[in-house]
Amino acid sequence: MTENQEDKNNTAKSTQGVKTLLSTPEKAIRKLSGPMIIAMSVQTLYNIIDSIWVAGLGSDKLAAIGLFFPVFMIIISLASGISIGGSSAISRKIGAKDKQAADSAAGHTLFMGAAAAIFILIFILPFLKTFFIALGAEISVAELIAAYGKIIVGGSAILIFNNIAGGILRGEGDTKRVMYAMSLGSVLNIILDPLFIYTFKMGINGAAWATLTSMSFTAALNFYWLFIKKNTYTTFKLKTLKLNKKITSEILKVGIPASLAQMSMALAIFIINYFIVISAGTNGVAVFTGAWRIIMIGLVPLLGISAGVTAVTGAAFGARNIKKLKTGYFYGIKIGIITEILITTFIIILSPQLTYLFTHSGNTAHISEIMQKTLIQLALFLPFVPAGMFTSSMFQGIGKGEYSLAITIMRTLVFQILFVWLFGIKADFGLSGISAGIVTGNITASLIAFVWGQLTIKKLKINYQKPKN
Repeated sequence: MTENQEDKNNTAKSTQGVKTLLSTPEKAIRKLSGPMIIAMSVQTLYNIIDSIWVAGLGSDKLAAIGLFFPVFMIIISLASGISIGGSSAISRKIGAKDKQAADSAAGHTLFMGAAAAIFILIFILPFLKTFFIALGAEISVAELIAAYGKIIVGGSAILIFNNIAGGILRGEGDTKRVMYAMSLGSVLNIILDPLFIYTFKMGINGAAWATLTSMSFTAALNFYWLFIKKNTYTTFKLKTLKLNKKITSEILKVGIPASLAQMSMALAIFIINYFIVISAGTNGVAVFTGAWRIIMIGLVPLLGISAGVTAVTGAAFGARNIKKLKTGYFYGIKIGIITEILITTFIIILSPQLTYLFTHSGNTAHISEIMQKTLIQLALFLPFVPAGMFTSSMFQGIGKGEYSLAITIMRTLVFQILFVWLFGIKADFGLSGISAGIVTGNITASLIAFVWGQLTIKKLKINYQKPKN
């Protein structure tokens, strides 16, 4: 088979998403990021509304959600790690115009997701209550967390499948369908939350059942696209899937570090929550949980842009086009910084109204003032996030998952914990010191990561002077 014939076979099933992925980096990032930003905005809106409904049940219920969050992050870390690894591999294969390898990467990603689901059901589900009691939570709160968590963890296979399906679609540039699937689940959750929590009088467990129900509808839609309609760029049959060591290695080289990076964030939240309990008690955890939920809104555009940066830099690296890779990387950082400056200003100005969302009931009104102060402090690091986050995304795109992991560990477990301990515990500044530590740690790590990213691109230019023919 000639090179032209092979190229024709590899690109015969080109889709609009693939065409976008291979277009100019600025255009590609805008088109890929837009749907992801919308989807994540809707999802974050759900998270906020969910917290508002739970906050109406009392500060102990809100604290229970906050304490369970790191466990949820562990589950997400396994799912998103495999998803990111598969997505990166698919993008690189598309950039290299190797459709057969892209198909194989998609199949391997699904297989690994199934293995992760089995692991979670065996090693996490049975030990929830014991774990939180060991962490130091009051028995009543630990029982709340365990009851809520068993529902979420029990449905983890559905959650993992949705993450894997989203990763496959992102990898081939089809972020519109990712948007449709994520938005469907989030909107359903928004509708079901008050019904399950209050109308059906299921309390905090109702929030979990609403989440599981909405995730099931999303999974059904993803299953239809991948296995019934079959109009995606990548195609695969699990029955005929042959495990390939090279493909497996490429996915795991990005996926394992991505999972460990997510777990390091979960561990950091565990440690921070522990410091908060010491310095401010359960109310302090409720304050931080509410403020952090709002900060997550500020990060939503970056998460969307990040997905675009990973896909575009991955495809550019697959084509050995380092100029395109650099352009996409710096363009993402530029629009990210501008966006976060605007968001930070917005959060500071509207901080009273935003904190009211979590302190509207008589059970939580007493933490309103301190939550507003904490929110303003935490918002200050947002404009510095793009430099670090998109460097990590670029590293994932080029298959350097270990570099991305190093950035995350440096940010979460080194600088962030160091400064949180220094300001919050050692200097005894309490919750304000903990917020200051988070801000200082994130800014320091982002600046170091940005320098590392530039040095890496310079090395790539030396190794790949010309685009691959």
